Amino acid sequence: MKIAFFGSSLVSAYWNGAATYYRGLLRALAAKGYDITFYEPDVYDRQKNRDMDPPGWCKVVVYEGTIDALKAVSGSAAEADIVVKASGVGFEDDLLLEEVLGHARPQALKIFWDVDAPATLAELKANPDHRLRRALCGIDLVLTYGGGDPVVNAYRAVGAADCVPIYNALDPQTHHPVPEDIRFSADLAFLGNRLPDREARVEHFFLEPASRLPDRTFLLGGSGWQDKPVASNIRYIGHVPTRDHNAFNVTPTAVLNVSRASMAENGFSPATRVFEAAGAGACLITDDWEGIEFFLKPDEEILVARDGQDVAALVAGLSRQSARKIGESARQRVLTEHTYTNRAEAVDKIFRARLGARMEAAE
Repeated sequence: MKIAFFGSSLVSAYWNGAATYYRGLLRALAAKGYDITFYEPDVYDRQKNRDMDPPGWCKVVVYEGTIDALKAVSGSAAEADIVVKASGVGFEDDLLLEEVLGHARPQALKIFWDVDAPATLAELKANPDHRLRRALCGIDLVLTYGGGDPVVNAYRAVGAADCVPIYNALDPQTHHPVPEDIRFSADLAFLGNRLPDREARVEHFFLEPASRLPDRTFLLGGSGWQDKPVASNIRYIGHVPTRDHNAFNVTPTAVLNVSRASMAENGFSPATRVFEAAGAGACLITDDWEGIEFFLKPDEEILVARDGQDVAALVAGLSRQSARKIGESARQRVLTEHTYTNRAEAVDKIFRARLGARMEAAE
């Protein structure tokens, strides 16, 4: 079966948090025999900051960030059995959705894949005439990478025929244990771009604990933090390319996950960083959110902090030996239950069941 997937970027993780998710899931679907073409616009300097070549398991089509190029490439939807428009493509998203749905064949399975459901749902709530809300009547299924029942119910309430979460996971081929790298030495490290929906929580869960523990070392990675006032025991290293993520995760005593506010409020929304870190065998400290135990067991496979004071206490009391034990337990759990192979099994069943039912109805 042919999939036409319109997303932000497969070949660049630059200002593109969905890259790991796309790569892991689409590679696993390709292994099941799907013929996938990924369409991405040349915007936000992503093509200048590629961190992988187009893979053998998926054809990548890069189009110019112009209306004419968008309209031309959207015609490719007519060739696919399954047409996917992802959220957050980054160039004329509403128009792209309209064009893709307009070109898709009537018998094709039409999917909106939301990689930031809380943000999308907030837009729909604020704007009853939102183009996505109007388009939902022509979409067969909404898939999201997190959110649980709150997101599923919210999507159904605004007109989605159905909504199914397909959670982030681990791709063992890309995220795995590696030797430590002195560049990333620290007692606690955090990697994440500076975003309005997360900055206050980073201050609370990372900057504040650093000020409480002046004798400990903290490492901050990600884009946009260069002008942020931080304590002297925090070392800022800027953007960390994906090729260095494994070393970034395994070298510090622990790494920190800080959810965006909207993700924490909805729960059941583990960031890709959670599975990247666990796959490398890192000891992960996360802010508290509903549903953590569905993915990793608190105190044994992950450490949970309610606030910055909890983070400081955990860092102060954590030995390298106990950190490594927690990290290895997390790695074994995600290898067993939370790989993209696991997720692709679920997606494959959904695709085949829905296309099969459509074929039977047409006979």
